[in-house]
Amino acid sequence: MNEFVTGEILVETEEFADYGGWSLDSQFAHEMGSPYLLAHGYGRPVDDAQTTIEVVTAGRYQVWARTKDWVPAHHPGRFNVAINGQVIEHECGSHGGDWVWEHIGEIDLQQGPVDIALRDLTGFDGRCDALFFSSTGSQPVDGIGEDAHRWRKERRGLPIEPEEAGSFDVVIVGGGVTGSIGALAAARLGRTVALIQNRPVLGGNASTEIGIGPRGEKGPFVAEAISRTPEGNLQVHQQLNAEPHVEIYTEFQVFDLVYDAGSILSVDARHARSGKEIRIAGVQFIDCTGTAILGMLSGAPTMFGIESASEFGESHAPPERLDQHHGHTLFFRTREAEHPVGFPDVPWATEVAKDFADLGGQAIEPGRDNGDGPVIEAFRPDEDDSFGNLTRRLTHYWEYGQWNDPYTEGEHIRDHLLRAVYGTMSNIKTMEADQWANLEFDWVAFVPGQGEFRRYVGDYILTENDIREHTEFPDAVVENSGAFCLHHPIHEKYDFRLKAWTWDTRDDLPFAIPFRCLYSSEVDNLMMAGKHISVTHVAGSVTKFMGNGAQHAIATACAAALCVKYGASPRQVHDYHLTELQELVADVHSA
Repeated sequence: MNEFVTGEILVETEEFADYGGWSLDSQFAHEMGSPYLLAHGYGRPVDDAQTTIEVVTAGRYQVWARTKDWVPAHHPGRFNVAINGQVIEHECGSHGGDWVWEHIGEIDLQQGPVDIALRDLTGFDGRCDALFFSSTGSQPVDGIGEDAHRWRKERRGLPIEPEEAGSFDVVIVGGGVTGSIGALAAARLGRTVALIQNRPVLGGNASTEIGIGPRGEKGPFVAEAISRTPEGNLQVHQQLNAEPHVEIYTEFQVFDLVYDAGSILSVDARHARSGKEIRIAGVQFIDCTGTAILGMLSGAPTMFGIESASEFGESHAPPERLDQHHGHTLFFRTREAEHPVGFPDVPWATEVAKDFADLGGQAIEPGRDNGDGPVIEAFRPDEDDSFGNLTRRLTHYWEYGQWNDPYTEGEHIRDHLLRAVYGTMSNIKTMEADQWANLEFDWVAFVPGQGEFRRYVGDYILTENDIREHTEFPDAVVENSGAFCLHHPIHEKYDFRLKAWTWDTRDDLPFAIPFRCLYSSEVDNLMMAGKHISVTHVAGSVTKFMGNGAQHAIATACAAALCVKYGASPRQVHDYHLTELQELVADVHSA
């Protein structure tokens, strides 16, 4: 936040010294170009975010702010910028468009320290990416392309090329349950491990940011790792910190890689707060992101959508292929205050919620979702409607984005769910005002529970029939368990609710996962674990459970150790060292 170009100062909000009540939101940087600060106050204005910059060249500066008007017809996310306590009158976030640099005024700046503050006006998710001060007549470069990134780097004094951060036996991208378990297993097998996680905490959908309880196959190794500390965090982070050969890179987003002759040589990752870019080299790479990011960047073949019944002969598949996927879910929790609590008028939210008035499906605490919640009598199912009473408490009935591109429209999906939740709160407090006078939000996540993205193509594609019929695979490495869990959009009236849900427990017995589903068919040193392994959509509805993904991770960690030991590819481990792999996986499970 210094003046690296004379007369121009770029202030990235993620570098603010004090966020106040604002939150760092870095999850959509690949969509809109940068992390940003979010005024996520559930309708109550949050405390100012503040920082100090050093002005080298005194003068009259034009001031720009990169903002988004996230509901253009209503402008719910408005805020002001204050300079040395002087508020610029322009209300940011009211320009009626998507992310853009808006000119907000001009101001005389003297040489020396200058205090800057973001002053939230609504509490409803105003967002500011950066501020730009210019006394030269130049304007900021917008967009997400290389020109914009280079412009930002120059004005932040950052190197153009990533800094070399070393080489590891195993590089794991994605620090959810799957990636964390994989890193722990690889480290305990004596391998050097880099774990790259784009969030500030480990755990992914099971973390304190979201809070799903991991389901699926576990076993003692996994069960210990996913047990929670008193704060709700997963125990695995402490376990990894105790391992001498593990380097954890939190808040680093992989955005590129170096690929040559069929193999990944290294990945490039950008730090959310500092913008620092690093290059991490490795021998073996395991993608545990759930988004198949390494496949997308390397050009590895992937699958997307829902296959038709004729493609794999699956009974749960639709007659025709669907360009559709499992959507995202937003978690929340309410409470009763000791006194009446107001809630602002939110017509921009009730546009989405319509008359929906049931806040069931709450996250009770990290690891416990599917909780009950306030509901007005008109929406309460009859006492003898067991299915209706069950489904209204299922968190994942709050779901949206099944027809959106999860790679480019993630922010829109999250924002639509925010509007649905806020609008439902408004309806409940309006329709039964006396009953729910004290009702307020205790917590609303701004990081959604992620649904389905692309899936890899391995040397084998697991199907519903393989699971249902318990196909015997010579290269079986782990077992998974659970029901086929298929989400069927969309409710005839509420587009943020599921229409129906299939929970098919089949014979309720564990089934085998072949190793050929855990490595890429084309990239020589790329394996995968979690919901994007080589499966059909229907098969993936059960292999996606986080406990199951942890089993994939153990197998890939063991395979990576053998790859390093023998200088082999995963396919060569399958062809020449399969028995040793199966024995090693069994040893890790029993450790």
